[in-house]
Amino acid sequence: MTGIDGKVVAITGAGSGIGEASALLLASRGAKLVLGARRSDRLEALAARIEADGGTAAWTTTDVRRRGDLADLVAYACGRYGALDVLVSNAGVGPISPFDELRVEDWDHMIDVNFRGVLHGIAAALPVFRKQGRGQFVNVVSTAGLRIVPNQAVYAATKNAVRTVSEGLRQEAGPDLRVTMVSPGYVATEFADSVTSPTVKSQAPTVDFSLSPDDIARAVAFAIEQPSNVDVGDIVVRPTAQS
Repeated sequence: MTGIDGKVVAITGAGSGIGEASALLLASRGAKLVLGARRSDRLEALAARIEADGGTAAWTTTDVRRRGDLADLVAYACGRYGALDVLVSNAGVGPISPFDELRVEDWDHMIDVNFRGVLHGIAAALPVFRKQGRGQFVNVVSTAGLRIVPNQAVYAATKNAVRTVSEGLRQEAGPDLRVTMVSPGYVATEFADSVTSPTVKSQAPTVDFSLSPDDIARAVAFAIEQPSNVDVGDIVVRPTAQS
């Protein structure tokens, strides 16, 4: 199967930001969406918007920290549409902080959502993809893992863990499955809302040169629309002003 039209795509973290933008773009190109996130009101509104625009979308409340929720998301996609072609693991949080603040609970939160959540998605979707003889993982990583800076070490570590797992999965995937990493730079999302450190909040940049979530959505769509024998391994998308 090539292109996007008719593909069944499940997206985690679909309630806002990159997940929401990807859902809207993919639906406009004919994908059948299964939306997952914790905020059911956001999912319901997004699905209604997609349907009103002539697209196809369903949703189920999903907390990626719970393995069962990812299993339910994949099962729901297969039950409703008969297959799952793509899993976009987009859910993420970024309560970044200096090490000296010892925000260990924030570290655990990032590990559970950013890394463990991706593993839960792989565990849920891989058996389905193997049985179908096709499937694609699109894992949203970050440029934070490419250039380590102060205050972001744990966040970057979770993203680099996803990068390592994604590459290992790609090597084990064989000729029928595809694995793509999309690494955004600064994007205007709700990411900053998860920051709990007063130190980091006080150092927020005064000039906003962030990309739009739509910019990242186009990268996700690009990877998905390629022919089945083309595996786009890693897409890095930065603002031109980002160092």
